[in-house]
Amino acid sequence: METDPEPIQPEVKVEVEESPPPTRKPGIVRRLYDWVLHWAWTPYGTPALSILSFTESSFFPIPPDVLLLPLTLARRARWRFYALVCTLGSVLGAFFGYYIGYVLWNELPWIQETFFKIPGVTHHGFERVQGLFAEWNFWIVFTAGFTPIPFKLFTVSAGVCKVSLPMFALAAVVGRGARFFLVSWLVHRYGAAAQRFIDKRFNLLSILFVILLLGGFLIVKWVL
Repeated sequence: METDPEPIQPEVKVEVEESPPPTRKPGIVRRLYDWVLHWAWTPYGTPALSILSFTESSFFPIPPDVLLLPLTLARRARWRFYALVCTLGSVLGAFFGYYIGYVLWNELPWIQETFFKIPGVTHHGFERVQGLFAEWNFWIVFTAGFTPIPFKLFTVSAGVCKVSLPMFALAAVVGRGARFFLVSWLVHRYGAAAQRFIDKRFNLLSILFVILLLGGFLIVKWVL
């Protein structure tokens, strides 16, 4: 995996405060977020993006968009490359999550205990996802791949439920690819304004997009 030619130079701002208020120590998720983000300022941004994309699909709590955004913003001409790295890493990680559910879930009990300690992953959500697979299959994996719903919840559940692997692979590629190429293109096209907009509104917009997509699918299925 290639390294980035030059680390991103962070913007330096000097602010003077007479008496800064005491701050509480950041939580574990925030510390992980900051640790992930710092790789954007190093020559190893691309390998870090690949590893982050892989691990987030199976167990890591921080989404790869955190690193994808600043990398693409710094080198906007390479937006396709960063989107592809992110997509490939995430899809390979999805297969690993599927393997965890299919093979290791019942063989190694400690995996279940560890999995449910991941932020955003709950027993209730896991059971609900298993119930959704029987009816939606492709669409539930695609929705998880495109939206901010924790993707690992669906990849591991898919393995536990032993859903069709070709269907799972197709949904993962389409959902993850659509998300990361859209994010990269928006930053490439609109720059820092797009990054700020995505940081604030992407979760809502992605959910609305999937709702519209599913609505169109249902209309075709039940009306036409």
